[in-house]
Amino acid sequence: MARIGQKLNDRYLVEELIGEGATSAVYRGVDLLLKRPVAIKVLHPHVHATARQRFEREAQASARLNHPSIMLIFDYGRDRDDYYLVVELVRGKPLSEFIPCSPERAVRLGSQICLALDYAHRAGLIHRDIKPANIYVTHEDTIKIMDFGLAIPLDGSQKRLTAHGSIIGTPAYLSPEQAQGKPLDQRTDLYSLGVVLYEMVTGRLPFDADDITSILIQQVTKAPQPPSQLVKDLPRGLEAVILKALAKQPEQRFATALEMAAALEAALAPASRAAAPAEIPAKPRIRAVLADDHPSLRTPLAAYLELSGDIAVVGEASDGLEAIEMCRRHQPDVLLLDLNMPNLSGLDALPQIKHMNPSIRVLVLTARDETPCIMRALRSGANGYILKTATEQEVVNAVKDVYAGATVLGRGVAERIVEGLRAMDRGNPLSEDEHAVLRCVAAGFEENDRIAQRLGIDESSVPRLLKNAIDKLGVRNRSEAALMAVRAGWITLDDIRSMMR
Repeated sequence: MARIGQKLNDRYLVEELIGEGATSAVYRGVDLLLKRPVAIKVLHPHVHATARQRFEREAQASARLNHPSIMLIFDYGRDRDDYYLVVELVRGKPLSEFIPCSPERAVRLGSQICLALDYAHRAGLIHRDIKPANIYVTHEDTIKIMDFGLAIPLDGSQKRLTAHGSIIGTPAYLSPEQAQGKPLDQRTDLYSLGVVLYEMVTGRLPFDADDITSILIQQVTKAPQPPSQLVKDLPRGLEAVILKALAKQPEQRFATALEMAAALEAALAPASRAAAPAEIPAKPRIRAVLADDHPSLRTPLAAYLELSGDIAVVGEASDGLEAIEMCRRHQPDVLLLDLNMPNLSGLDALPQIKHMNPSIRVLVLTARDETPCIMRALRSGANGYILKTATEQEVVNAVKDVYAGATVLGRGVAERIVEGLRAMDRGNPLSEDEHAVLRCVAAGFEENDRIAQRLGIDESSVPRLLKNAIDKLGVRNRSEAALMAVRAGWITLDDIRSMMR
């Protein structure tokens, strides 16, 4: 182990211990040849061979990089039993000492981190251990990314130091794919940075627990609590960036760190422009209400819609009754409507909303992809129907399209409609018993006991037959089912007359 006052290979003077970790210690020192201060990272003796290999790999990885926001490496060597790295002496504090911080500072520092990561990624390296302890803030308020000991090449060309499927990194900052030991690309670093940004603005980790296993399970399965629920007046644009970076699926995150940097810079841009009298931003032209009973989905989507610049979310609802009230109060241009909600479902709220204000354009945004649901929503006046598997940008585009008067059908929805129409073309989908019950309804029989008496069947079977018919036709109630059967020609006027005799 290096000692204070020791000269490594007669060139690097060890002066003061400034930090220590599980596998190495960091000293302030002097390069006696070039007469400059340096930091000397010395590997602890008797560490596992794999740790020495990672130490060497850090030297090789860092040597490929030359960026103002990445700590420079000057030398790598061995003096007897001491393996050491000589690196840039960074004067500053770890990012952890700036948590929590203002949204403005989070954006300023986060953008710098993104640009440094973009440089590393374009150089072919994934950092794999982005966390506050590995990011320093200098006295000039600029960042330095440190510790590329876990870095791996993007192309997978370098031999692995861990078995495939194993987990390496700091659990609280691991991406879902890292937590599962899956193959990685540059988007794993963006997820970790999303965790860092979340912590910067809220002072809390999005996923935390007393044991590692629980944290890993949360990383893979649990949606983060929207940071705006923890921080009052958090800019929605910034929240949208953070939650997009924290998407469970890599393809739903930013494609590159440069793209994420641009989104961060834009997140506070409206506020900046508002302060400048020469540049007054135009108001969003599309007023939207968003109805969904899951805040973890509704809040980030609302933020992303506002980030588009064309859409203002003027109200949010958590059930069908609130959706009706929000539409009555705000008279929005577009309503984004989930179907499965408590108290009153979106399917039941939709016709009431369209009756109240036929000019409201309704875009259904749901996980329900069953043909009856789609057909019923469109017959009730929906102007678009897309699934929650759509990307945020696809949702923004759909809102703009329905506002412009187009009918929008998301991926997989049009196929379902075609299936429904083909089923109609193939003829009457109803069984004879279902057909008979609907004939009674069309003839004006309202009570189940009268229908049962007229048909000579058990009264308890009438609700079941009616439900089957309603589900097959994708309507809301027995009256609509009977009306559809009449319009389709499955029930004739003669049928109705015969039931009334």
